Amino acid sequence: MNPGHTRGVEDGANPFTDPLNRDRFPADPWRLTETWPTTADLPLTETLFAVGNGYLGMRDNPPEGRDAHTHGTYINGFHETWPIRHAESAYGFATTGQTMVNVPDSKLMKLYVDDEPLLLSVADLEHYERSLDFRDGVLRRNLIWRTPAGQRVMVESTRMISLDQRHLAVMTLKVTMLDGDAPVAVSSQILNRQDGVDEYHVAAAAMGEGTDPRKGARLHTRVLEPRGDWASGRRMILGYQCASSRMTLAVGADHHIETENEFEELISTEPDLGKKVYRIHATAGRPITITKAVAYHSSRGVPVRELFDRCRRTLDRFRADGAQVSRDAQRAWLDRFWADADVEVESDGGPEGDSDATQQAIRWNLFQLAQASARADQLGVPAKGVTGSGYEGHYFWDTEVYVIPFLSYTCPGLARNALRFRVNQLDKARERARELAQRGALYPWRTINGEEASAYYAAGTAQYHIDADIAFAVSRYVDTTGDVAFMRVNGIDILVETARMWEDLGFWRENEHRVFNIHGVTGPDEYTTVVNNNLFTNVMARYNLERAAAAVRTLRQSDTAAYERMVHRLDLDPAEPGRWLDCAAHMTIPYDEELGIHPQDEHFLDRELWDLPATPEDRRPLLLHYHPLVIYRFQVLKQADVVLAMFLQGHRFTEAQKKANFDYYDPITTGDSTLSAVVQSIIAAEVGYERSALDYFLHGLYVDLADLHRNTVDGVHIASAGGVWNCLVYGFGGMMDLRVGLGFDPRLPESWSKLTFRIRRVGVRMRVEVEQEQLTISIEEGAGPVDLTVRGEQLQVTEDVPLVVALNGQGPRHGRGPRTPVLGGTREDGSVITAALPTDTAPLEQIRPNERPTPERA
Repeated sequence: MNPGHTRGVEDGANPFTDPLNRDRFPADPWRLTETWPTTADLPLTETLFAVGNGYLGMRDNPPEGRDAHTHGTYINGFHETWPIRHAESAYGFATTGQTMVNVPDSKLMKLYVDDEPLLLSVADLEHYERSLDFRDGVLRRNLIWRTPAGQRVMVESTRMISLDQRHLAVMTLKVTMLDGDAPVAVSSQILNRQDGVDEYHVAAAAMGEGTDPRKGARLHTRVLEPRGDWASGRRMILGYQCASSRMTLAVGADHHIETENEFEELISTEPDLGKKVYRIHATAGRPITITKAVAYHSSRGVPVRELFDRCRRTLDRFRADGAQVSRDAQRAWLDRFWADADVEVESDGGPEGDSDATQQAIRWNLFQLAQASARADQLGVPAKGVTGSGYEGHYFWDTEVYVIPFLSYTCPGLARNALRFRVNQLDKARERARELAQRGALYPWRTINGEEASAYYAAGTAQYHIDADIAFAVSRYVDTTGDVAFMRVNGIDILVETARMWEDLGFWRENEHRVFNIHGVTGPDEYTTVVNNNLFTNVMARYNLERAAAAVRTLRQSDTAAYERMVHRLDLDPAEPGRWLDCAAHMTIPYDEELGIHPQDEHFLDRELWDLPATPEDRRPLLLHYHPLVIYRFQVLKQADVVLAMFLQGHRFTEAQKKANFDYYDPITTGDSTLSAVVQSIIAAEVGYERSALDYFLHGLYVDLADLHRNTVDGVHIASAGGVWNCLVYGFGGMMDLRVGLGFDPRLPESWSKLTFRIRRVGVRMRVEVEQEQLTISIEEGAGPVDLTVRGEQLQVTEDVPLVVALNGQGPRHGRGPRTPVLGGTREDGSVITAALPTDTAPLEQIRPNERPTPERA
């Protein structure tokens, strides 16, 4: 797999080359398959073939335990705490770090034939295939091994983490001697790797190394304190408590063997190891099948003995029902998921390559969203899901902006669960607001337990926009589902408390006009920090204030008793909603008449432009090669900021403003964040840069599959996966839901003949089919009619007759967007905007603004 570079696939003359080796990873619309193994890219493939359910996740380390780059088994929310030590501290700095724990590894099922261990890196393999099937969520590996003694052995293994039963994982190992008899041994283990080093541990890489700030922190002291170990004839359980956070954990495993061969079995446990051993006298043609059921239970403080009992109940249920019941439930869960969430693309093999390859990548991304959220059950969705330790297992704003819209339209119950996490953390957010001298609630920038864990406030706590992002997600969920009960009981509390924070954070200034300002904040672009009137922040704060006022008004009019309870619960002054609307109506929205663009913040245009086209590739991404202060002095973006505001609040901008803003910001957006390309794709499609839209979409589509940011080892970029769905539905499908109701204005790429997706709107599932010359919308489930618009025309779709609308083209077509910065504009003081590079970089070719080449368009 080719890593690519951080600007993605849009730069070269040939905009896209399939980044996967299709001999090794064949294009299959429903599976990710590998046809031969190698240790060269273990960090990547361990992530790509990981399985999980939102609560429990396992990296694809081999059953035999080696070779492995990063052993990983994770439980969402299960973390250790540690004191953050600031060299120079100040009041209000985060004090307690939180790191997701690598919990005991139950994947181990080591195989020995004739006393020789199976080890893929040196094994003589006649056949090999590893596959992850998106239809049943089962990871499979099948191989034929010729042992050093010349005997051929078929080895088939499976791994499944149940999407139906939150705490259950099921593994199987099937061994068949194809010719000749031999002694076979299988050692099935539970091993605490967090605190121990077994004989196969690779110290240089097992927990992640290097100075990449995107990686998770390492814990250097004992984390899991043993609290018990127990074994019976076929079951073993280990229990632990975290040394500092005091969270508790138990993991148990049951075993069952089916074979006509003679065998004996042993079992033992000790504080950091449980071991079940089978010794089999294997004869040719008589298979050995071992089924291993594993249960993980965790708690903020329930005694370990109680968790032992919970493990027993989970395993007892599996034993009584049998493995097939769990497999059938898994398939049924995914059948429902794909009926609601599948997106299909039919293409003629244009710039994006083979149609099956595109479909495979789309479904892989959607499957990752299922694995990250299915059983999160009122926990957050970590930035890397449960596939790796990146960002220490923290929850950020990206769940609300990139993931919850997908869940709201496809799996609304999961969206509600994800929002419940923010409801449960509201008291902690109130405490954080008090600590920062604010009213209302201020959610932490990054957290597991609700406390701020960002040690760098400039690109962390200063991102106050997280409050508005959460309010946006609440509003989007309620608008999409019609779940007024959630708004009445939970959502309105979040909207009110976040609106209070904005009213208190901002201030009024009166010159010629009375305006509301928000100073000292950071927007989504972390290459520009602690600024005044960041456009994204102000636009989203305005929306937050308006929606809070509207929610209070609606509740007062529709449910007097619930309104009175809310007023009492929140001590709401009846005058507050009016003040919020006043703040929103007079919010400062930066705009430069000379350039015809919205500056990213009040002083953004005072900086010089960073000349990205002249920046050497070996100096990318910028955050790994330049001190933050160097970056902060330039107009250069880590990720879309104004462009993201135009996506989330598109009705606030004219079409001309959207194009001018995109033309200005796109050439200075590095894409150093995986959150950027998908948003750039959506706006590029809307303003007519169809080639840029497809290029950026493909970058987002393959950001993990091709390891484009070189950090997929740390886990899947879940928000980017959500962004892929946003690209397809909002970008190319042209869906609009910013005002009252639903609308469509498609932007189908020329090389695509058809795009099909499903959405749920207030209990009705609709199938949307976009073709070059028509749009077809039909109701698949639920009662119609549904009112909507297509390119401004008010229409209605009923249960009996699909709505078919002729399309006159796919919007404007401008080819590819500009690639070089827009120079030559003048600031308010009359100075000319120029481009430069830091002095340690190759010198910029000096070109006067009027001699600068015209931005290339194709």
